[in-house]
Amino acid sequence: MEFLCYHRDRPDSLALRRELLEEHWSYMDRFAEELIARGPTLDDDGVPTGSVHIVDLPDPAAAPAFAFDEPGYRAGVYRDVLLRRWRNLLGRTMWDFPGGETGGNHYLVLGLGTGQPSDLTVPADRDELIAYGPLLSDDGVTWPGTAVLLRAPDLKTARGVLTVERYADVEVHGWTFGGRPS
Repeated sequence: MEFLCYHRDRPDSLALRRELLEEHWSYMDRFAEELIARGPTLDDDGVPTGSVHIVDLPDPAAAPAFAFDEPGYRAGVYRDVLLRRWRNLLGRTMWDFPGGETGGNHYLVLGLGTGQPSDLTVPADRDELIAYGPLLSDDGVTWPGTAVLLRAPDLKTARGVLTVERYADVEVHGWTFGGRPS
């Protein structure tokens, strides 16, 4: 079962986040085979504002354990956590992204939905998509939105990957590939 976990940083938690970076990486190393995508969200100056992990776990009970045992969460780095089932419509990981890690701007786009599901099929220009899929309720039936990681020239173009008018809110965050430096 695939899950999207988005830890959003508390204001003024950057020093603590940096202090715990090695612990965070060590924790995520335990899930290396299960990770579909990972990396920090960034503000306009490139400063981390959160942490995104898309992970394939054995069952729903494993998801809260994954999210809330993370060292930054336990230490108080994050102000909240978005944890939702997710469906990998691309069928690949970020390491399979044909565009690679460098070149262009990368974004996390979260469409928080109401009403009828939207954007349930992959857009035609899939070469710019790193990860794409619907967010799902705990039972996997109800659609509360869509999550996308993509390469785009700017925020406006990134937002346009979704049918914006079909969502109650669309968030766009700078994002970069995560993990231990090589």
